[in-house]
Amino acid sequence: MALTALLFGISTHFAVAQQAGIEQALSIGGYFARGDYGEAVDTEIKYVPVTYEWNAGEWGLQFTAPYLQVTGLGNVLVNVGGVTQAVAGAEVTTSSGPGDAIASLIYRVPPWAESVPFVDLRLDVKLPTADETKGMGTGEVDASVQIDLSQDFSGIVGFATLGYTWRGETTLFPGLADAAFAQVGLALPINNRVNIGAYYDYREAASEFSAESHELLPYVNWQLSEQWSVTGLLSTGFTQASADFGALAQLRYSW
Repeated sequence: MALTALLFGISTHFAVAQQAGIEQALSIGGYFARGDYGEAVDTEIKYVPVTYEWNAGEWGLQFTAPYLQVTGLGNVLVNVGGVTQAVAGAEVTTSSGPGDAIASLIYRVPPWAESVPFVDLRLDVKLPTADETKGMGTGEVDASVQIDLSQDFSGIVGFATLGYTWRGETTLFPGLADAAFAQVGLALPINNRVNIGAYYDYREAASEFSAESHELLPYVNWQLSEQWSVTGLLSTGFTQASADFGALAQLRYSW
């Protein structure tokens, strides 16, 4: 699963581009996912992230602190998917508490011509604030870099992402691997307040014991006012590394 993409993909490629004057924003989201990840029983994930954004011209900062609840065998990690534990779980358990925080730095490259795409450069650092002994995180620092491209085609916005993630080694979850990822999608304004879109998310296998991930994510974004917006998003996965079903709702306030 790709929660970073779920949380930031839309705003990076569309909402922030439309609201370049925003200096700060605060958002809260609710995410639910369910899938078997190749096991006999399903794993359910509930994720509630609170995100603060700060934008000043070409530079942007984001920090996300989530609450996480995972019900399953303990072999599914958020932002990773199915993994192999050093001590395999045999019972379905529920673990809850703080999830891994994410700190992000964004640089929006000034356009050098009207016809060229918008280009954003992004660095994400996953901080190990989740309890690895409960199977809620790896207990290690991860880092991701990516380049985001977006282009307006007569009202339809096309966007794409290319990136790479380096994962910290851990004896609790052997076999974790560095991996590349990519996204491609379209955003269509319905009117000056509502836009719809979808993007396809691909990720290389994050573990020696898991498959690559493919997900399709349709969404709708509604600008309630100058300051308030809400986003709803669904996801479906096509491999054992992805959730069979996911849903996200996010409320955002900017000033």
